[in-house]
Amino acid sequence: MNVELICVGTELLLGNILNTNAKYISEKCAELGLSMFYQTVVGDNPDRLKDCILTALGRSDCIITSGGLGPTNDDLTKEIITEALGLKLVEDKETVDRLYYFFNKISRPGQSMTPNNLKQAMVPEGCTVLTNKNGTAPGILIEKDGKTVIMLPGPPRELVPLFEEYCIPYFLKKSNETIYSVMVKLVGIGESEAAARIDDILNNSTNPTVAPYAKTAEVHLRITAKAHDEEQAKAMIEPVFERIKDVLGPYIYSTDEEETLEDAIIHLLNEKGLTITTAESCTGGLLAGRLINVSGASDVYKEGFVTYSNEAKAKRLGVSKDTLDTFGAVSEECAAEMARGAAMAAGTDIGVSTTGIAGPLGGTPEKPVGLVYIGIYYNGGTKVIKTNVPRGRQEIRERTVVRALDLIRTTVLQY
Repeated sequence: MNVELICVGTELLLGNILNTNAKYISEKCAELGLSMFYQTVVGDNPDRLKDCILTALGRSDCIITSGGLGPTNDDLTKEIITEALGLKLVEDKETVDRLYYFFNKISRPGQSMTPNNLKQAMVPEGCTVLTNKNGTAPGILIEKDGKTVIMLPGPPRELVPLFEEYCIPYFLKKSNETIYSVMVKLVGIGESEAAARIDDILNNSTNPTVAPYAKTAEVHLRITAKAHDEEQAKAMIEPVFERIKDVLGPYIYSTDEEETLEDAIIHLLNEKGLTITTAESCTGGLLAGRLINVSGASDVYKEGFVTYSNEAKAKRLGVSKDTLDTFGAVSEECAAEMARGAAMAAGTDIGVSTTGIAGPLGGTPEKPVGLVYIGIYYNGGTKVIKTNVPRGRQEIRERTVVRALDLIRTTVLQY
């Protein structure tokens, strides 16, 4: 089945809102084995929207739209599609009841549901109404003349649950095959390097397919198989995964779709019975934030230090004056003393430090913007890695955090 995506909203064209819906729907369609050849973003203009709809109906089996289902005059998606399909709008009583219930539930003195909200209860005749449990505008599914049109509301907190509850089962029911995928998550290697090492697998795999996705300082590989049932699909994926594991094994940190790198680190530390602390300069608490975002982190993460100034590094972590005067705060020596000092101060098994120049100011020819040292103290010794990421301030900090998390992972696994 060929699927076409149309995202509606002038705010998307102006860049006021990041189009996360397109990313989400595209990824889900790929997982479901659906072909998506076209995506369009169109503003809240009836003529241009109608042109997009008619063009899509002429070349695609299914159209998915997001946005334009609300109560205001510029919410036109439903009306334009209904007209294009030669249908009429009729009132959906269940949606009317849900609207009154919703507004009665949230009403305040002097406030009530305005009549324009009932616009959301007008739906194309013969459609399937997709009940929106997280908002007021329902989704809509229409099958007509061999075409399918699915209209979803724009807010991601409404669109995602609707897609999961209604669209995924709908597409799976339409397919004679089961589609199953495994996500292989890598860290410590770039996308181009990873792709080069498994070039033969990427180029010669048709079923299962292997698709790489670049994340911030990570690489994800999705292995997807089509088969008669899930067990057969899993069996098809297994040898492909083993081949990838043979080549990229040391960089694989998870095959769990939901598990993040910090999840994997916390689980590893729990498994080993180890505790950890952080000492951050250039990352300013981002590393600590990633770790404590994991449920159960309190079992292993005891406390952290944000030591941005030289005085704080000396006072809180015991970095020596000689080190700061001779080598500077951005140095291998300072990173090592920060990591050890943090572990000693917090009484933990592991101390991890970050110190660098995130920019855009402060760089020199000897120490340019993007230069970062990451230190780790563990098992009585220290190790420091040097990185240089000539990018923007926030990306430097985010990439440093990922490298620090990977350093924790690889260090602990060595023992």
